[in-house]
Amino acid sequence: MDETRLRALTPTVIGVLGRRGADFAAAEDAVQEALVEAVRVWPDDPPQDPKGWLITVAWRKFLDAARADAARRRREERADAEPPPGPSDPADDTLQLYFLCAHPSLTPSSAVALTLRAVGGLTTRQIAQAYLVPEATMAQRISRAKRSISGVRLNRPGDIATVLRVLYLIFNEGYSGDVDLAAEAIRLTRRLATRIDHEEVAGLLALMLLHHARRAARTGPDGRLVPLAEQDRCRWDTRLIAEGVGILQAALARDRLGEFQAQAAVAALHADARTAEETDWVQIVEWYDELLRLTDNPVARLNRAVAVGEADGPRAGLAALAELDPALPRHTAASAYLHERDGDPATAARLYAEAARAAPNLPERDHLTRQAARLNARPRT
Repeated sequence: MDETRLRALTPTVIGVLGRRGADFAAAEDAVQEALVEAVRVWPDDPPQDPKGWLITVAWRKFLDAARADAARRRREERADAEPPPGPSDPADDTLQLYFLCAHPSLTPSSAVALTLRAVGGLTTRQIAQAYLVPEATMAQRISRAKRSISGVRLNRPGDIATVLRVLYLIFNEGYSGDVDLAAEAIRLTRRLATRIDHEEVAGLLALMLLHHARRAARTGPDGRLVPLAEQDRCRWDTRLIAEGVGILQAALARDRLGEFQAQAAVAALHADARTAEETDWVQIVEWYDELLRLTDNPVARLNRAVAVGEADGPRAGLAALAELDPALPRHTAASAYLHERDGDPATAARLYAEAARAAPNLPERDHLTRQAARLNARPRT
């Protein structure tokens, strides 16, 4: 049984049930039950029409639940009195699901969980394992999300920017458990790109591909974090880089720049450099300037300060960094790096150690601690 194919059918089947009168929560529950049935039945008796089979079984599951509930029974009777719905484009159904799962009434974590469940077709257990939380906790999160959007009807286009931010949140979770969330985010963004012609969807897909291309080089054999400048670029995935650059160039040619396109342009310049020394930092600073014209993002300002330090020297980078809030995540680590570049190892070592104590994860903390130890081990002059 092709699990990827099965998951890809999920949003289409939910959309069909929705057009037949099921609300989102009921449709999603029914489809999940049908998927469980498919896992049980298909290996021994695969259907000739997998989508039709899922629609039939899911609709039967929905009707079974509706008959057991008086309120649902009344809704079913009203639906039966109406003429059957006309044909609909499955792509439209799936696109509506993207918008619904990223509804503004949901918290980011709830939107992520609901997107992975309804659009991605993942089970609650898989999502819980990926986010390292108990399955019961994730089930409650998904249930609350479904209650929050109960009765919501999308009679006009949703906010594509919100959808893209949800997908980017999924991508940034990376990998944990038995679900590769980075790969899952790329899959969902690819699917979205086939359903909506939007330059920022293309920009996000390009950004994901360009970042994902460096994945194998980000850690050493011992699991240690490898900074971009020290990565073995022979381990970068040139196929993904070429695809990402091609998608980005087509998006930029439309001359409707957005923040994901600008971020992807920075990633493309890193990918284009054969060595760290050949990186075009001047252009990278220019792209950060474009990004900041689109969104006054503090993280982008921090990254720009580091890029200025590479393009114009560490003193210029430290001056740009001094204009930012020191409480900004990774501000101290950036300051340590620029002080080391400026020939002040004592200050850099102290700042690396301080940054390590505030690191958000163990690999980063280990890397910063080693940087401090390396500088402290140097003989003092």
